[in-house]
Amino acid sequence: MSEKIKLCDCNVIHEEVVNYVRDNMPKSQSINKLTEFFKIMGDSTRIHILCALAQSEMCVCDLAVIVNVTKSAMSHQLRVLRNAHLVKSRRQGKNVFYSLDDDHVKSVIQMSLEHTEE
Repeated sequence: MSEKIKLCDCNVIHEEVVNYVRDNMPKSQSINKLTEFFKIMGDSTRIHILCALAQSEMCVCDLAVIVNVTKSAMSHQLRVLRNAHLVKSRRQGKNVFYSLDDDHVKSVIQMSLEHTEE
């Protein structure tokens, strides 16, 4: 059974609060970037990849085995994550190794997991 949403019974605008919040809201461009970020993070395959990379740098072949997808599918997902600046790569001979782009990505993953496990 869904909980009913509680609504105000008044028609009063709390101008100070509205002005404060309006003045401190992120710019539309930032909101759009955040929306794109959550679209990218809304895919379980990409979350699996990020969780794996939070533990260790890995090559495409190893990631494909862990996530149980083809190397081609893994390459596609890594390209999406790289374009979003969530992962970075480095070449060593014939191998390309991937890791999280920075500690912020690991923090977002950890905080999100903590939140969902409350």
